[in-house]
Amino acid sequence: MSRVLPAVDLRVPTHEDAFAWHRVFDHPDVMEFHGGAPAELSVYEELTARQRRHDAERGICLWTMTDGSREVIGFTGAQPWDRAWGPTGEIEIGWRLGRAYWGQGYATAAAFATLERVRAAGVTSVVAMVDARNERSIAVTRRLGMERSETFVTPTGRQGHCFRLAL
Repeated sequence: MSRVLPAVDLRVPTHEDAFAWHRVFDHPDVMEFHGGAPAELSVYEELTARQRRHDAERGICLWTMTDGSREVIGFTGAQPWDRAWGPTGEIEIGWRLGRAYWGQGYATAAAFATLERVRAAGVTSVVAMVDARNERSIAVTRRLGMERSETFVTPTGRQGHCFRLAL
């Protein structure tokens, strides 16, 4: 990759990050592939609490992503895929950015940082589940060197691709 990626910092999410995630993801474009409508604050309060547990138990989680000025711009990280369909039990990497930060390389930079952290935690392979229409996230998986391995139909009837990468 010849593009210079922006600096990102990753940290375990705090309770206060629930408010930041709620604010930064409150845009229909951001939520297009995550149910369509912005989530309630309580969803992010539960999600940040779960990520703190994942970090304590596994050393991996969805980390809060900040830019060079320490502004919360989204999250990235890894956690077990816990749905009954798809790659159940495998470690999934993922990312979500506020709309104002799209197209600047943040997702790719954060995804590379995630791969370094999951390797350090002893994870030997990861998956990324991506809605088949989400061209931006599919492009990130390609930059990471991931290969599409399976296609699933989600319980909502959407097609999703499973990308894999051996670490």
